[in-house]
Amino acid sequence: MNLGAALAERGQRLLLVDLDPQGNATSSTGMQEFEGQSLYDPLLGEASIIEKILPTRLERLFLIPADIDLAGAEVEIARMEDHLLRLATALRPLRQDNAFDFVLLDCPPSLGILMTNALAAADEILTPIQCEYFALEGLVKIVRVVEQVRDSGANPQVEIGGIVMTMFDSRTKISAQVVAEVRQHFASRVYRTVIPRAVRLSEAPSFGKTILEYDPSGAGARAYRALAEEFIERQAAERA
Repeated sequence: MNLGAALAERGQRLLLVDLDPQGNATSSTGMQEFEGQSLYDPLLGEASIIEKILPTRLERLFLIPADIDLAGAEVEIARMEDHLLRLATALRPLRQDNAFDFVLLDCPPSLGILMTNALAAADEILTPIQCEYFALEGLVKIVRVVEQVRDSGANPQVEIGGIVMTMFDSRTKISAQVVAEVRQHFASRVYRTVIPRAVRLSEAPSFGKTILEYDPSGAGARAYRALAEEFIERQAAERA
């Protein structure tokens, strides 16, 4: 959400798709009251994704919210023959009309049907990693799942395009050690920008605001603006 807001602030037209039934990205915009607007029906082929797009209060930032129905979609999609490609099919109209500069798919924190659908639909994966030891184990698992999706033929081109280190605490050795280890193994795929651990960053979602709204001049907002700038630079280099 914060990256999307920072990109929109820089003039990019953004769509954020909340694929997590818990709806954290949705609630961080204060739009959790929109029931029935999730991707549930488009994933089942019963509605167009275009019908689900909502404007947020931020200029150039749009949202497809999540709701608890998405949890049921996990079960129903699993029974379908093309279960890995449901999201890719639903997103096809967005690729055709080029209405957005970027579409960000916010995934649930589990390796289920919705996550694998996102991997099968995405051009690349942007992976946030907390600066803690166990996050390294999670990164290894994500790499393996990406390889499985690629090898299955569902999305042969998908790859981890970037890794963003988050919740960095300069007061602890473990944060610096985790960053160093990830940079050693993944080199240029790790973003230069590091998101700090900050009280304001953790408070902002409870007010239904992005960090750019809640604390626009704080360390968290500055970090996300730097991340957005680096993201645009990387995308421009890839397309050149």
